[in-house]
Amino acid sequence: MDRRAAGESYRGDGYALLEGLFPPLVLGKFHQRLQQDLDLRGNPAFLARGDLLTKPAIEVYSHQYSPMTAFHWGLTPIAAEMAGTELIPTYAYYRAYQQGDVCLVHSDRPACEHSLSLVIHLAEDLAWALSVERCEVETPGAVTPDFGGNDYTSLPMRAGDGVMYRGVDHRHGRIEPNPNSWSAHLFLHWVDASGPYADHAFDQVMLEKHGLTA
Repeated sequence: MDRRAAGESYRGDGYALLEGLFPPLVLGKFHQRLQQDLDLRGNPAFLARGDLLTKPAIEVYSHQYSPMTAFHWGLTPIAAEMAGTELIPTYAYYRAYQQGDVCLVHSDRPACEHSLSLVIHLAEDLAWALSVERCEVETPGAVTPDFGGNDYTSLPMRAGDGVMYRGVDHRHGRIEPNPNSWSAHLFLHWVDASGPYADHAFDQVMLEKHGLTA
């Protein structure tokens, strides 16, 4: 699907697959630099045990690694083109999954009004799908192992592929276990500059909550 068609699908359905959004070679270099700059395996600050994970995973947030912020901001014009409106970045993060991992079905907080899931690397290049519920959220905050009988679309992804989705409005997750020995992903989020969540721009609400701003 070309970007124009993907944008129409995104604005109409709330999600769209962007095959080959980024060259895997470029993503590989970004990943190599991240691994060189940070002690991911030896630093407990990067080990996440969130409600969406069935076992711990490595996570790095953009406020912890400034090159990720630059990458995020650089993708903003493409995300805005898809959304058909001016967008402002909120936050981004990197996550490494292991074989057999899943991500439980959930909807997102307001800072994730418009989201992009991007696959950086799949160890064995085995496609792993992000699944998105077709209907809009009825029970915000619910975390479940599946979609409970509701219709959903599975979007198989390989390195360089992205899925744009409205994370607040549509529940999503990776319900099939990761078939690769490990995989690396970026998740990037924006809000509509004139929308109901504009105060979450640059994740200001969350940063203030944790006392990370002056």
